[in-house]
Amino acid sequence: MNHLKQIAAGLDAYGIDAMLVNSEPGEFYAIGFHGEGNVVVTREGCYYFTDSRYIEAANDLVTGAQITMTDRGRNYKAMVQEVIDRHSIKALGFEDAYLSVADYNGWKEGLTAQLVPAQDLLTGLRASKDEEELARMRKAQDITDAAFTAICRFIKPGVTEQEIAARLQYEMLCRGAEKMSFDPIVASGPNGSKPHAIPSDKKVALGEFITMDFGCKFGGYCSDMTRTVALGEPTEEMRKVYDVVLQAQLAGIAAAKAGVPGRDIHNAAAKVIEEAGYGDYFGHGFGHSVGIEIHESPNANHSNEKPMPEGAAVSAEPGIYLPGKFGVRIEDVLILRAGGNEDITRSPKELIIL
Repeated sequence: MNHLKQIAAGLDAYGIDAMLVNSEPGEFYAIGFHGEGNVVVTREGCYYFTDSRYIEAANDLVTGAQITMTDRGRNYKAMVQEVIDRHSIKALGFEDAYLSVADYNGWKEGLTAQLVPAQDLLTGLRASKDEEELARMRKAQDITDAAFTAICRFIKPGVTEQEIAARLQYEMLCRGAEKMSFDPIVASGPNGSKPHAIPSDKKVALGEFITMDFGCKFGGYCSDMTRTVALGEPTEEMRKVYDVVLQAQLAGIAAAKAGVPGRDIHNAAAKVIEEAGYGDYFGHGFGHSVGIEIHESPNANHSNEKPMPEGAAVSAEPGIYLPGKFGVRIEDVLILRAGGNEDITRSPKELIIL
């Protein structure tokens, strides 16, 4: 899998003669390969430069690009300059969201072409997933759903948040995950009011909510899901808050489709929480895009006025967080279509009592 043709087709729209891609996610999107190197996309051809650690694998896996290995007398900058000379490149796009100031200055001083910020070229392409990308995301989500089923059998009073987090990773790796999308979040009882709590040695106890936010990578693409379960019988307040979050998520999902501004999707969910009296306890956006990275653009939040694109993979994760008490978050991943969306998360959302 690669997206070299799509990148080349976008050069004219950004007024550039070629695109330099050297971020980790950009490299994988461009050539479908996890290494450390530089991709140069021109209208006439594509190039991939890497070092001795990755050259053999690159020759086996990378298609659609001329592959060359660096050596002591010919570094990345020299190789890119050769392409600039060969194709008479005047304007070279680069990933300005990933390049540090020091790296930018290094490239600028060593090349004759003008460096032009062109992050939006890749960001725009990555926002709409093709069917091969979506197939990998569905598989990653299948693994994550199966891990959730397994973890519900593992949780019992006395196990720690750290043990639950470790077990989640084990369950995903055993089912074919390459690695985690991010470090799992496991938060029980009062720790649940921290949306990005770090799993601790706290033991889970009867009468508590346990929020688990986790995901894995398959084929280079992420899954992401959150479920909040009750260990033992929940209180009336816990049930009420859980139901509000669930209804908010369902309202956001109902509003989510291609062509709808991200803020409208967010507001559909936020309205439910606000009207229930918990507006002050929902401080983040309804969702973010997911793909090669766990947080991509565009977002379904209050500040995004732009229409969401067809094929975007977006999380649906409202939450309510009551300091000193508990928190509830429920998260699925949606594929946006013109007439609605596909929810690729299969785990039940009704309150589970363990």
